[in-house]
Amino acid sequence: MSTINLIIGVLRKGLAHLRRPPRLGRESRGDASIVPKDSIAANALTAVVAIMTFLAAVTSGGVAMVIGSANEWQSEVAREMTIQVRPTPGRDIEAEISRAQALAKAAPGVVEARAYSREESDRLLEPWLGPGLSLDDLPVPRMIAVRVARGAVVDTAALRQSLAQDVAGASLDDHRSGISRMRGMANAAILGGISIFGLVLAATVLSVAFATRGAMASNRPIIEVLHFVGAKEAYIASQFQRHFLGLGLKGGALGGAAAILGLILAGRVSDLFVGTAGEAEAAALFGRFSIGFMGHAIVAAEVGLIAAITALTSRQVVIRTLRRIE
Repeated sequence: MSTINLIIGVLRKGLAHLRRPPRLGRESRGDASIVPKDSIAANALTAVVAIMTFLAAVTSGGVAMVIGSANEWQSEVAREMTIQVRPTPGRDIEAEISRAQALAKAAPGVVEARAYSREESDRLLEPWLGPGLSLDDLPVPRMIAVRVARGAVVDTAALRQSLAQDVAGASLDDHRSGISRMRGMANAAILGGISIFGLVLAATVLSVAFATRGAMASNRPIIEVLHFVGAKEAYIASQFQRHFLGLGLKGGALGGAAAILGLILAGRVSDLFVGTAGEAEAAALFGRFSIGFMGHAIVAAEVGLIAAITALTSRQVVIRTLRRIE
């Protein structure tokens, strides 16, 4: 008799879900939810989504900083060329340098051609050879730094040919190999960021799927009764979708805010080392610890994307589970 009463009670509760008007007060809507609002599983999933969003946001922020620095490097390096003049027996090196400098200044698009003195050339070798070493007997090449106007394109082939014809021991380096390496580094950073983001999404989908199955298992009697008395799959799935959408938005907002706060704190800490050698090296490698407006927009988009994936995953799991119920 107790079993029959239990079944009747479950049926009444299921029918109450179907007959209840869709728009009631706040309290009534909370009672109509199939999935419990506050539970250990819900809090755990919120924490998982927050962690995944934090990892995705930090990854995208790091990729944005690397790409920004690489673009700045490419822009600066593309505006510079180097002419190297090697000492040649029987030729006046100073005259050769002056001739090479004049040819560089005459090239269309060049705004400056500065020749390094002998002392400056020797100082360039100090990091490798050490200070105080006499280089008078060594054939140390002399350098000419060529600066190109912004947006201008220099005919490097013509300039290289002129140098080869008129200046003994001269060679032109337009830094194309360096630009190619920078572009490859930026592409590798983008590929790595996409891979990490894909893994984060995959982990989020799996976590939501397990959490949805757990919620359905704990409420299986109610779900089965609703299903058997004619409740549509869309109605039951929408209950889970709304629940997990809220969890996704909450966890995503927490993770995204933590990532932005972490990047801001990293920028403040980096400001403490301004002027030091470590700061200069870090700035040269990563640029400033700031992702800018576009970076914040990307983090906000990731929060929305992860929340949407959380909701859609729960919906698909519920629908597939209901279709297996006979």
